Amino acid sequence: MDHRKLFVFSAPSGSGKTTIVKHLLHNTDLPLSFSISATSRAPRGEEIHGKDYYFLSVEDFKNKIEKDEFLEFEEVYIDNFYGTLKSEVERIWDEGKAVLFDIDVIGGLNIMKLFPNETLGIFVKPPNKEELEKRLRGRGTESEDKIIMRLAKADEEMSKATFFDAIITNDKLEIAKEEAYQLVKKFLQQ
Repeated sequence: MDHRKLFVFSAPSGSGKTTIVKHLLHNTDLPLSFSISATSRAPRGEEIHGKDYYFLSVEDFKNKIEKDEFLEFEEVYIDNFYGTLKSEVERIWDEGKAVLFDIDVIGGLNIMKLFPNETLGIFVKPPNKEELEKRLRGRGTESEDKIIMRLAKADEEMSKATFFDAIITNDKLEIAKEEAYQLVKKFLQQ
């Protein structure tokens, strides 16, 4: 198996990609390690710095941009940055593992462009927009304004699904998890 590979999971917020990514990480037969993204947003709920994200101030994030320390980054909302530190990918490859990303659509497409032969891009779709809204509201972690913003952004993100190597519709979670597992396993063996 070639460990110097990258797996990009992208989706509109609320599609279930994080649940699928966590499932893959629990499969010990897959040599994967989670790429911890950097963000300038505040932690939500039980999120931990260095485990879920590297939480940076807006100023620190901008300083790292200036120093060219990011593989990719995006200002998702005003002063709300997300990005992948170059050092994070190297850390995982040095461990002898493939990199697993849970990343926004633009970031995912950027990584696929940088590493076209080493990357498998997987887009996770909700079954429909109504279910997506239900999932976002069910989280209970965001304001009404944020939910409306995420739903508006979902249309734009869904329009980019065809640029990914595979699309998984997360209608039944167990089936979506198995589809993801099979795609990752097959790509690792190439």
